[in-house]
Amino acid sequence: MRTYLVVVDESAEAETALRFAARRAAKTAGAVRILALIPPAEFVQWGGVQATMEDEALQRAEALVTSAAGTLTDESGIRPSITVRQGDPVTVVRHTLEEMDDVAALVLGAAASGHPGVLVSHFAGADAGKLPCPIMIIPGGLDAEAIDRLS
Repeated sequence: MRTYLVVVDESAEAETALRFAARRAAKTAGAVRILALIPPAEFVQWGGVQATMEDEALQRAEALVTSAAGTLTDESGIRPSITVRQGDPVTVVRHTLEEMDDVAALVLGAAASGHPGVLVSHFAGADAGKLPCPIMIIPGGLDAEAIDRLS
C-alpha cells in the first residue's frame, strides 16, 4: 500500500499538504501517516521546569494531530496513522523515512510567500537526491478547489 507521509504543524501550508495527501491516498487506495514534530527541548537549569515545557509541547502536538486526523477522516474517510516525535525536524523526518519502507512520497507544504520552510528548503535542496522516495511540495497558496483538482 502506498503511504503518504505528511509533516504537520500549526501552519496553513501543513493543512494544504494534508488535504493533498488525503486526496492522493483516496485516489490510489493508499494511506496517510501524519508526522507531528516537537522541537528539541532547550536546556533549562531546573529539571522540573524543563519536564513541564516538554509535556506542554507534547500535549500541543497531540492536540494538533488529533484535530488534523479528525478532519482527514471526516473529509476523505481515511484514518491516518499518527507519529509524534521530538528532535531536530530534518533529522526526525530522515529517520522516519528510513524506518518506513512503504512511503510513496514525502508531502510537505510550502509557505504561500516568503521562505518556504526549513523542511522544504532542506529536502528539496541538499538532500533531494538522497531521499528513498519522491518529495511532493504543495504550494501553500492553493485553495481547496485547486488541491482537489490537482490531486
